[in-house]
Amino acid sequence: MGPSPQSPAPQAEPRQEHTPPETIEAEVVGSAEIDEGLLWKLLRRAGRSVARPAIECLELMLDANTPLQVRITMVAALTYLVMPLDLIPDFIPVAGFGDDVVAMTALLGLYRSHMSEAVRARAQRRLDQWFPPVR
Repeated sequence: MGPSPQSPAPQAEPRQEHTPPETIEAEVVGSAEIDEGLLWKLLRRAGRSVARPAIECLELMLDANTPLQVRITMVAALTYLVMPLDLIPDFIPVAGFGDDVVAMTALLGLYRSHMSEAVRARAQRRLDQWFPPVR
């Protein structure tokens, strides 16, 4: 066998200097420049959209026509979701949130199958009372 061809020695890449990111000047907005009325409208709208499903679940649990077993299951699922201790700790990848997904799925299934227009109307009245509509 003849001599093996040698590959050329790798050349060092040119050294690039680290340049700091460009500085952007920003001005802090003072409270005098914020339209507080507009801010409160935005917060009320957000509050209404977040509170609606919670108030509907509350009205569903308080409704006399909702079976006792459904009420107990809803309370158990809600309690499990807000408790800091889980059956499977949340820091375990994938499986950690699996038990929470099961509780949420049970809650949503009960919500969908037992929600009535009467309950929804009572929830709407309570929502309007707690979070007045934005005009």
